[in-house]
Amino acid sequence: MKVTRCDIAGLLIIEPKVFGDARGFFLETWNEQHYREAGLDLNFVQDNMSSSRRGSLRGLHFQNPRSQGKLVWVIEGEVFDVAVDLRRGSPTFGRWHGLNLSGENRLQFYVPRGFAHGFAVMSEMAVFAYKCTDFYSPKDELTLSWDDPEVGVKWPLSDPVLSEKDKKGVRLKDLPPDRLFV
Repeated sequence: MKVTRCDIAGLLIIEPKVFGDARGFFLETWNEQHYREAGLDLNFVQDNMSSSRRGSLRGLHFQNPRSQGKLVWVIEGEVFDVAVDLRRGSPTFGRWHGLNLSGENRLQFYVPRGFAHGFAVMSEMAVFAYKCTDFYSPKDELTLSWDDPEVGVKWPLSDPVLSEKDKKGVRLKDLPPDRLFV
């Protein structure tokens, strides 16, 4: 397993070892011992999976005070995945990092607590999976506006399909200060 640190502290790109032959391939999506040795000493409590069609954008979501770290990857298809730093006092506050995750490249992206997270589907459909360090808590969830000009995410689509919740996302400057991370 290869772990690459991103330009925003805490974000990690993980390239698992893939074993392939004429039948197909095998890889571990999670092995507590190997990830702990790589510096990810995490306790995951919930696994999620979604299926979305081309042009769908989910996010940018976060929970606070009941925040979640997420280990995300794509089983089938391709997405452009984004994390936005919402840690007050961080030198990279408000900055974002994005990368393509696909069933073909098999990369994983670790997004720790303190970030908003979302993705846009680039293939006909995508099956997206993730592990969470805390349970989903609707009362603690907020949505950062996907097209906030202050954040300036360069999404590879201009007219995404959004949920009603995501259409009502709040701009960074309008997020309540007590809902940001310390």
